[in-house]
Amino acid sequence: MSKKTVLALASLGAILLTVPAFAADPGMPGVEKRRQIQQERIGQGVSSGQLTPRETMNLERQQAGIERAERRAGADGKITPGERARLHRRQDRASRNIFRKKHNARTAQ
Repeated sequence: MSKKTVLALASLGAILLTVPAFAADPGMPGVEKRRQIQQERIGQGVSSGQLTPRETMNLERQQAGIERAERRAGADGKITPGERARLHRRQDRASRNIFRKKHNARTAQ
């Protein structure tokens, strides 16, 4: 893919980082902070060339899904322990995916 595509995906990541955390439950600062750190890891992978545009797109999509799940979980004003555990599992999976995609043999060219 072209440099424009990579830059567009990186910009998307930056936008997601600047979105206010109004959807997150104030009782869950760890979940929000972790999501921000994962976005930073994706951005670093794009800028270093460790992530291809397709890998970046897949990771961004996964992060967007986690964000939607956070909003749904907090929609009723309370996040149950089960919902919190599911969010943490999704974040664990996303973290593993970021690591694997950054450390595979594929690079952006």
